[in-house]
Amino acid sequence: MRESAAPLQRGAVIKDWRPEDPSFWDMAGRRIANRNLAISIPALLLAFVVWQMFSAVSVNLPQVGFRFTTDQLFWLTALPGLSGATLRIFYSFVVPLFGGRRWTFISTASLLIPCVWLGMAVQDPTTPFWHFVAIATLCGFGGANFASSMSNISFFFPKSKQGAALGLNAGLGNLGVSVTQFVIPLVIGMGLFGSIAGAPGHMADGRSLYLQNAGFVWVPFIAISALAAWFGMNDLATAKSSFSTQATIFKRKHNWLMCWLYLGTFGSFIGLSAGFPMLIKTQFPGIHPMSYAFLGPLVGALARPLGGWMADRLGGAMLTFWVFVLMIAGVLGVLHFLPHGGTGGDFHGFLVCFLVLFVMTGIGNASTFRMIPIIFRTWHERRAAMSSGSVTRDATLRQATVESAATIGFSSAIGAYGGFFIPKSYGSSIALTGGPQMALYAFIAFYVTCLLITWWFYFRRGAEIRC
Repeated sequence: MRESAAPLQRGAVIKDWRPEDPSFWDMAGRRIANRNLAISIPALLLAFVVWQMFSAVSVNLPQVGFRFTTDQLFWLTALPGLSGATLRIFYSFVVPLFGGRRWTFISTASLLIPCVWLGMAVQDPTTPFWHFVAIATLCGFGGANFASSMSNISFFFPKSKQGAALGLNAGLGNLGVSVTQFVIPLVIGMGLFGSIAGAPGHMADGRSLYLQNAGFVWVPFIAISALAAWFGMNDLATAKSSFSTQATIFKRKHNWLMCWLYLGTFGSFIGLSAGFPMLIKTQFPGIHPMSYAFLGPLVGALARPLGGWMADRLGGAMLTFWVFVLMIAGVLGVLHFLPHGGTGGDFHGFLVCFLVLFVMTGIGNASTFRMIPIIFRTWHERRAAMSSGSVTRDATLRQATVESAATIGFSSAIGAYGGFFIPKSYGSSIALTGGPQMALYAFIAFYVTCLLITWWFYFRRGAEIRC
């Protein structure tokens, strides 16, 4: 009996994986799943670090002699979001094709490229802008990793524990945004690697700035994490499926609805994170942005595991509905505390409202991901019940799992476009009107649509799929 409950494993590949079977889960499933999660979290954290490096680097480029305009600096903070979101579309489907262990190793190791290139490029103030455009685009590798990481972890855990597991993976992984904005300002002020990493740049006041450390400091951690994935994670044979099987989500209405909602939660988290330092710098010139910028991503990331726990107990749709209500209130608060016409403004009120926004995005990230497996499982069970054919429960559950994982990955791709649109909206609004207010009003209009979708399809009494 014990042997039948244990997974059939040869090397790193597990051929028998039944997380919904309680005896299997207690015997061996929990231990294996938790080990894969434990390795996935730091790999994803480093991916977010690389994805958001330019949010901390861009504000320092002018100090070491780079003559880039404000709009160009906003472009550098926005481009990783654009490339990361686009790459996520492809990363959404790779785990069932290649295996979670193999792909985690490859995708983590790829982060070395932008880190090393950035460390070299910032040492020469004559490095042309297009070099930084290319590096920022390659930083999208980090953003893309989220789609494959979340898809992979979703296969390891039973539905009843997916909210907490995905919340931990994403929430602690999201900490990478805060880590990069906290660590980079510290390490660029010291000769961390001595002469090996090159000479420092010099600011107008004569101080030295080792901006190359912003890229080089992550190299050993990325290498260790990639090796840990290769030797410590598993590929699940039961997660294998063709692209055509996964691509059925493009025919599912609920895939597109959840993409829209996740754009509102995660898209806001990553976009607000990317644009926060530059927004502080432009609206409150007397404030050092990197002293506060890391706080928003920090509270947002820490709120995500809490959101997963709350969604498992209270329901994802209810939580998501109230998240959007409070996000609308948060943006209205930001508008109230911004300077108007270059005068007035209250930075502390502005900061508090932004922290509320970040907390809500963290909770909403988890609650929307909790909704997806329930929606697809409910939809497939209803379809199987109405079918005249002999569709087995196992086949129904497997197809629901495959489509849930694909939707989690694909919705994360669509959501990641917020990392481009939000900072670029700030830059465009400031260029056109002199302030970011126009962009913020557009965010409110978008959150209203998210609120109505959540209420109509998933939250109200009589909703199509209450979850």
